[in-house]
Amino acid sequence: MPATVSALVARTIAAQEGLVAVADPLVEEWQYVADLGAAWGARLRRVADERGGEDATAEVERAVERVIEEAELVTDPHRAIDWLSTLPQIVLVALGERT
Repeated sequence: MPATVSALVARTIAAQEGLVAVADPLVEEWQYVADLGAAWGARLRRVADERGGEDATAEVERAVERVIEEAELVTDPHRAIDWLSTLPQIVLVALGERT
């Protein structure tokens, strides 16, 4: 059974929260990290609200899974900050959304 857009967004947001946790030691960047997480999380949630029940194609599902897997490999706090905007943008493109 194909994943819904809502399910893929939920997985993306969970991965994003993991990146926030990796970036957490950078106290001087805390506000920036929080802002990135909030802004991109809100954008992803809007997509889920608008298209949540829509089934994703197998290709889209695999693309989202792959980028999440890559994001989960990030252990450096500075790279995690980079990925806080990279991850949602890639997922939005995969879903056919504007970034």
